[in-house]
Amino acid sequence: MDTPARSNSLGNLAGDRWMDDRYKERMDEWGVDGGIPSPQNYLCQQFPARQKMSQSSGSGDGRDGGSISEDNGFSSPNPSAAAAAQEVRSATDGNTSTTPPTSAKKRKLNSSSSSSSNSSNEREDFDSTSSSSSTPPLQPRDSASPSTSSFSCLGVSVAASSHAPIQKKLRFEDTLEFVGFDAKMAEESSSSSSSSSPTAATSQQQQLKNKNKPKLPENYTDETWQKLKEAVEAIQNSTSIKYNLEELYQGLKNKTQQASDQSLAPWDMGLELFRAHIISDQKVQNKTIDGILLLIERERNGEAIDRSLLRSLLSMLSDLQIYQDSFEQRFLEETNRLYAAEGQKLMQEREVPEYLHHVNKRLEEEADRLITYLDQTTQKSLIATVEKQLLGEHLTAILQKGLNNLLDENRIQDLSLLYQLFSRVRGGVQVLLQQWIEYIKAFGSTIVINPEKDKTMVQELLDFKDKVDHIIDICFMKNEKFINAMKEAFETFINKRPNKPAELIAKYVDSKLRAGNKEATDEELEKMLDKIMIIFRFIYGKDVFEAFYKKDLAKRLLVGKSASVDAEKSMLSKLKHECGAAFTSKLEGMFKDMELSKDIMIQFKQYMQNQNVPGNIELTVNILTMGYWPTYVPMEVHLPPEGKKELQVSLFQTLVLLMFNEGEEFSLEEIKQATGIEDGELRRTLQSLACGKARVLAKNPKGKDIEDGDKFICNDDFKHKLFRIKINQIQMKETVEEQASTTERVFQDRQYQIDAAIVRIMKMRKTLSHNLLVSEVYNQLKFPVKPADLKKRIESLIDRDYMERDKENPNQYNYIA
Repeated sequence: MDTPARSNSLGNLAGDRWMDDRYKERMDEWGVDGGIPSPQNYLCQQFPARQKMSQSSGSGDGRDGGSISEDNGFSSPNPSAAAAAQEVRSATDGNTSTTPPTSAKKRKLNSSSSSSSNSSNEREDFDSTSSSSSTPPLQPRDSASPSTSSFSCLGVSVAASSHAPIQKKLRFEDTLEFVGFDAKMAEESSSSSSSSSPTAATSQQQQLKNKNKPKLPENYTDETWQKLKEAVEAIQNSTSIKYNLEELYQGLKNKTQQASDQSLAPWDMGLELFRAHIISDQKVQNKTIDGILLLIERERNGEAIDRSLLRSLLSMLSDLQIYQDSFEQRFLEETNRLYAAEGQKLMQEREVPEYLHHVNKRLEEEADRLITYLDQTTQKSLIATVEKQLLGEHLTAILQKGLNNLLDENRIQDLSLLYQLFSRVRGGVQVLLQQWIEYIKAFGSTIVINPEKDKTMVQELLDFKDKVDHIIDICFMKNEKFINAMKEAFETFINKRPNKPAELIAKYVDSKLRAGNKEATDEELEKMLDKIMIIFRFIYGKDVFEAFYKKDLAKRLLVGKSASVDAEKSMLSKLKHECGAAFTSKLEGMFKDMELSKDIMIQFKQYMQNQNVPGNIELTVNILTMGYWPTYVPMEVHLPPEGKKELQVSLFQTLVLLMFNEGEEFSLEEIKQATGIEDGELRRTLQSLACGKARVLAKNPKGKDIEDGDKFICNDDFKHKLFRIKINQIQMKETVEEQASTTERVFQDRQYQIDAAIVRIMKMRKTLSHNLLVSEVYNQLKFPVKPADLKKRIESLIDRDYMERDKENPNQYNYIA
């Protein structure tokens, strides 16, 4: 029966598949009669041995039941070949006496007779040691029952039972043993089962070990291997063997013994022969490697492949020690070529998030291949190749194409994946860091520089800061480099517009601390102040913040518009911790003045109660320290005759209301002339009396704003459920002139601070060069100063005789005591 064609060229190297097919064919063929032959019958038909009956007790010629030893030979499995083999066995049996002594050392097959009641379990015995072989001994296997037999042929062990399906396991190593011809196959024991014992076996091995080995002819090796090759091909092609089987076995035995003398184990010899005669053939090797690479390429393209086949083939290459030289280099080259082309193509076709997920998928697939069938020595090179071609070559392109969109849309998961992938590539984090800095500067500049966003600047800065903090914590794993870069970027863009951010931050704090702000609870207000302080740290013009904050704080304290004294003091404490005690000394003085004024007013009220003064007018007076508070323009007012009203009003409101004791209707110009109140203050005062919640005056025409020509009358229809009514003042909005005056005042204060710093330094040093003086002044000042402004202050001090230039060195200054 012809051997079925094997379609897979890669499977030709794995001999176990061929053995499986051959055995299954024989099973199908013999199973027609209703019985499954024993492994002995099958393997002996494949490799008929010279039958030699061992001597046993109670047996004269040794041919009626006993142990059968297999002869050294091969035969064809077809009937004609079997008949020819039988003739050869008969001929060799007739010449048993002429057989050399060494041929008596054979592998025994012990089988028990079915008619014998005292038979023991069948056992397959092997010589466990060799004279100089390093191969570990094969362990005998006991059968499970008397009806079970075991058989060993050409290094393949098979166990069969008459009542159970045949169990057979062929490994790739078994195939190599078949090609290399296991040395154990050539050794047969001539002793009978009744006379064999460990002592006798040891004695026989010792004799063989000490026996001199004959020297083989020069061409003996080539001729022997040629004969063995032809014999194996005849078996595979199901043709007859033209050589004497005894001669073939003897040649194999001699070569095995020669290999043992050269300290080469049979397994190693088999590997070496397979490497030298099969896999080293360039055509075979190229075809094998090409097939492996083709399967891997198909799998990368999404096709399903036989992974177990790949694992066996690559394991074979590793055992033959040709994995790195023959396969790995070509595999890495193909991988590099594939992913280089794929990276270029997908970068143009896909958006960044989709491309990043594809790269991550590819890395996971390659890691799975390393676990499944690739050698672990390939791991570092393979992963590095994928990372280089899919990431390393496109770092800048990925960031320029998609980073801004990911950050604008706050895509946390995609940003996390981006950071993880860039962390795998050398230099990837640094490139990402630079793009991160540029994004913060660009986005922040659009908030700060645009005047149209002044009303929302501070809130947008706070939201942007929260956003980048969240990205750093979640996506960038709280990397310190990204935190520091973020701080530097904020400090850069927030000071591109000098003074304005500081002014707007002060006004933002005022809006949150002013009474009537119900947007946040005390805890939320405290958190908001903490965030404000973070933005405050980035600005250079902290003195500008101080000036505007002090002006707004004064209004809140004097008018009684502060939302919470605790919140005010908490903000003051934060500023003191950030800028020092000198920065908040005046602000603390303002609070002290308010507390002192409160105590004085309590004492004054107690005094008035004891004096029995007629009238019930409540009066509140604040005593202020001039240096702590903002400067106010003094104005002269005219007090009207005494009148009576049950209203709690300010001084300006009182002056206006008292006029209506003398008349029914007055115009804006008449009130202004009579009271002497400045036009802006008068308009705000009339607005609080005629347009607020408690409208004790009526305006004609009606409206929310006070215009020229408006007339005011006493509102006779005014009603209120409270007897004592407090009329709130309209808080003055800051005008452009006031902003300019505040900025000018800050500039003047800075000049005084610069002069004081220069004088302190020169008084201590006495003599100092220009460059050193400028350097020390910069170190002492907490606000930025232009070199030209600093030079003007030095010239001013020279003109005022605080210092002078050195006569010999113009770049050096001397202090004048």
